[in-house]
Amino acid sequence: MARYIGPVCRLCRREGMKLYLKGERCYGPKCAVSDEKKRNFPPGQHGQARKPKIVGYGLQLREKQKTKRYFGLLEGQFRNIFEKASRSKGITGEVMLQMLEKRLDNVAFRIGFSTSRAGARQVVRHGHLLVNGKKVNIPSYQVRPGDVVSVRDKSKANPAILSSRDATAHLPSPTWLEVDRENLKATIASNPKREELVQIQVNEQLIVELYSK
Repeated sequence: MARYIGPVCRLCRREGMKLYLKGERCYGPKCAVSDEKKRNFPPGQHGQARKPKIVGYGLQLREKQKTKRYFGLLEGQFRNIFEKASRSKGITGEVMLQMLEKRLDNVAFRIGFSTSRAGARQVVRHGHLLVNGKKVNIPSYQVRPGDVVSVRDKSKANPAILSSRDATAHLPSPTWLEVDRENLKATIASNPKREELVQIQVNEQLIVELYSK
């Protein structure tokens, strides 16, 4: 399966904000866009040049790219989620963000089973997680309210999962998740609401307008 294997810090610099793609590094002074580094400009030889004003299509494209990179998806994957959201009931942009949040790899990241979504995707792929007691190794699996996501017994001593849990202990858990860090599990309390999705600053309406052309 195709995936992005390039330097992820360049993606944060291109979007001008933290996308939290590199785990613990993103929370410390070594982050490429931190105040200490002072590299809050796009990568490349023209990155520090005067920024042109972005309007219209450019704004829509940047919002789409930012959201896609934040959740670690390729163009085809992101487009499929949008199309499913457009066929669902409700406001397309909000439904799209809900579907992105309810991916199993994102849920694993939110619980604290990994310090990055890329790492959480690997945790899922390697079969460390159970959903309602059954092993699920599909990162795009959509959880539903009432589902219980847990680490299987054989993986509860996994040092990578335990270190990630400890490293993310200071971070608040989303209100739509009931997290039991001690027992390495969480219950999906409800569908995430738009006002709860404040981790990333995105205008989803611009993405809808881009794909609706």
